[in-house]
Amino acid sequence: MNLISLAINPAPNGAAIASFDGYDGTKLRTALWQPTRGPARGTMCIFPGRGEYIEKYFEVIADLRRRGFGVAIMDWRGQGGSERRLSDPRKGHVIAFTEYDRDLAIFMTTVVQPNLPPPYIALGCSLGGNILLRNAQDEDSPFARMILVSPMIKIHDDMLGTRTSLARAYAETACLAGLATAYVKGGDDVPEEFLDFETNDLTSDPIRFARNKAVLEQSPNLALGSPTNGWLRSALRSCALLQRADYPKYVAVPMLMFAAGADHVVSARAIEDFAVDLKIGGHILMPGSRHEILQENDETRQRFWAAFDAYMGVDIPTELSA
Repeated sequence: MNLISLAINPAPNGAAIASFDGYDGTKLRTALWQPTRGPARGTMCIFPGRGEYIEKYFEVIADLRRRGFGVAIMDWRGQGGSERRLSDPRKGHVIAFTEYDRDLAIFMTTVVQPNLPPPYIALGCSLGGNILLRNAQDEDSPFARMILVSPMIKIHDDMLGTRTSLARAYAETACLAGLATAYVKGGDDVPEEFLDFETNDLTSDPIRFARNKAVLEQSPNLALGSPTNGWLRSALRSCALLQRADYPKYVAVPMLMFAAGADHVVSARAIEDFAVDLKIGGHILMPGSRHEILQENDETRQRFWAAFDAYMGVDIPTELSA
């Protein structure tokens, strides 16, 4: 397993690239970096969104290393450079989100903790945020803090194409009919990055959109198409768990959540509602931002990093600011 480095998206130097066995032996790709400046502030563990891959976070990794953090990142099962178990590798599929939970635990105990120093801070985006919230009620969580960017607490109705209740009924019925590994209705093998920039839901930044497309054009094996009915059923079940009225009250890990004001992939309102009930956390709304805040324009990213630095107590010299 290696990393795809392009002139438009260079890999940060010093990467330790490896794989580890998920809970069922699935090979999962990972990469680790040491910080590029002191003082050492611990390790930032990045958990990407659905369909994402390590290369998409090269810019973020460089930003974090300049802030004194070591970085650990993994590709979830079935996406990026990790092993894909279906005959059509473009299908995004899991049986249940507990598979992600178990892989995350193994990643921390066998990859991160033996190689990088604490404290361990989790940075989760979209799907990654959902999985981290599933972990956040555990008082023995390995994470000292979590930073969740557009966490998938509720999938936006625009993304589902209907109300959540109808989407869940569809997904449950399709899986009962033996169609768990089929693409969702209307789905196909085309990744979001291959669609027109003007209509994309991910970012308003044409340069970063083109950069991510260039990575997939260079290495199509990293690309992921639509989810399967089984993935959708699992996602909606997990979102229903997080939307229980009492769930935020039992979150045991301090966290800062970011919601994108122009998000049509996940519900910004659900993030705000969740954060209001947190005892040890809060949230920031990023007006005008589309779903992928960390892939947004420079102005949006600067607002994100300013809030990040204030929350983490990081003092960045002016010439190294994001």
